[in-house]
Amino acid sequence: MGDVREPLRDLIECGLPQALEVMGERWSFMILRASFNGLKHFEEFLTELGIARNILSNRLAKLVEHGILRREPCEDDRRKIEYRLTNKGFDLLPAMIALRQWGQKYGNEPVTEDPVLVDVRDRLPIGPVSILAHDGRILNHEDLWLTRRVDLGKRADGTVAEPGAQLARGDVADLAAVRKAAVG
Repeated sequence: MGDVREPLRDLIECGLPQALEVMGERWSFMILRASFNGLKHFEEFLTELGIARNILSNRLAKLVEHGILRREPCEDDRRKIEYRLTNKGFDLLPAMIALRQWGQKYGNEPVTEDPVLVDVRDRLPIGPVSILAHDGRILNHEDLWLTRRVDLGKRADGTVAEPGAQLARGDVADLAAVRKAAVG
């Protein structure tokens, strides 16, 4: 993946160990999944997940401490607390979906998803989570390269690339054009 290697011993310089510090165990992912499914109350998590009370309390506190969930008083009963996803929590959705899709593809047991995760407009199953280039091209492991920050945009042939238009929510990636360009 390039002529530069990540400093694998220096965990501070990589986001992966930082993410695993917060999310690196099963119950945190299960609580997050339950939050994406609309659960908000301690007792709901307890009942739906079958988790021990002390473990749930610990994991919720950790997710709140790291800004993934926030504690709010219930609107209808100010004595009750709700745990709501923050923007930081919602940003974990692509990672959660990617892990789910990987588990469905490579898990020990075949998974027949029901209910099925679909897009709200067409009600058709979502596609696989993909790695996208700056201009929307779908990449795989062979298309990735590590480079130093000072060398961003410098191509192997010496030319300089300019960032493409970023895809935004609701944009449609023209997959047929991407495939055609890759073949041609």
